[in-house]
Amino acid sequence: MIKKILSITLCLALVLALAGCGVSTHPDNVDANSDINIQNSSDTSETKSSLTNPLTGLNDLSNENADARPVAVMVNNITQAQAVQTGLNYADIIYETEVEGGVTRLMAVFKDFKSAKQIGSVRSARYPYVDLALGHNAIYVHCGQDPTYCAPHLKDIDDMSVDTGSTGAKRIKNGLSSEHTLYIFGNELWPTLASKFKSTGKNVMWQDFAAENETVTLAGGAADRVEIPFPILKTVFNYDSATGLYTRYSKGSAMKDYVTGENIKVKNIFTLLTSISDYPDGKHRRVDLSGGEGYYATNGTYTKIKWQKGDANAPIKITDESGKPIKVSAGKSWVCIANTSTCNPVMAASEATQSTQSN
Repeated sequence: MIKKILSITLCLALVLALAGCGVSTHPDNVDANSDINIQNSSDTSETKSSLTNPLTGLNDLSNENADARPVAVMVNNITQAQAVQTGLNYADIIYETEVEGGVTRLMAVFKDFKSAKQIGSVRSARYPYVDLALGHNAIYVHCGQDPTYCAPHLKDIDDMSVDTGSTGAKRIKNGLSSEHTLYIFGNELWPTLASKFKSTGKNVMWQDFAAENETVTLAGGAADRVEIPFPILKTVFNYDSATGLYTRYSKGSAMKDYVTGENIKVKNIFTLLTSISDYPDGKHRRVDLSGGEGYYATNGTYTKIKWQKGDANAPIKITDESGKPIKVSAGKSWVCIANTSTCNPVMAASEATQSTQSN
């Protein structure tokens, strides 16, 4: 009994000593950079840390997703389907290049796949996107594939073709025909992907990212408006100096997420120029991913660049015209891969910028 009383007394003394020293026992006092995970009775989710997302350079990655492999998802981008796109704002990188007939398709890459509640509409795989996904060691998700050129290449990547009845996939009526209605749900599909494939991998920084609080200004000139004239439809971005982000436009209207209604926005825009030609069938498009020249735009400015990928498993690397690595703004990126012979990208200043420069 005496030992029990002494134990209680010592505990009370310790609590009083901590209070006297001004040390709080509340979880909010824990350093935000700490890897310590705090749980309480009302919230058992893992505390966010300051781990750096290797795809964006942003310090917003949770411990839970630190080693998770990225997931790359094929997204429909024909003109009528753009209005029903959702989940792109959750993506870290979005790739866009030509498929059949000059139409483009998107591939959205997610480091934290589970956070994207709904993604789509999901479309079929094409050869160059497999190489782009391989460059991130990503699990590749699509609905079907080109049987002649792409299908044999899928043996080189961890891929999953989803459709009606697949766990984590659902066709949802959106006013379009059935082939444009398939959506996936990250939190529902991830357990299946993790059980079928290796779910963790080594983190490699995609680019040489600047610090999150650093403003990158490029010397090529003003780029308040960026236009990439793909054969069927221009991809257009307008810069918003208030947010420091580019808003995606199509046919003069800001593109909005079908589910959330939010404008689609990114920090960085890369335009990579290369040779794009027909495969022997005269339909599907062959995209040369070995490298070339291009443009990089961020913070309303741009510069000319060189880019290189080469090996299917290698990520795209961006350099200045002399071949030296450049600093890339921390944030999400849109990568347009366009035909050198037909695409003349436009980097333009706004009227306000032009007026300032003239003065």
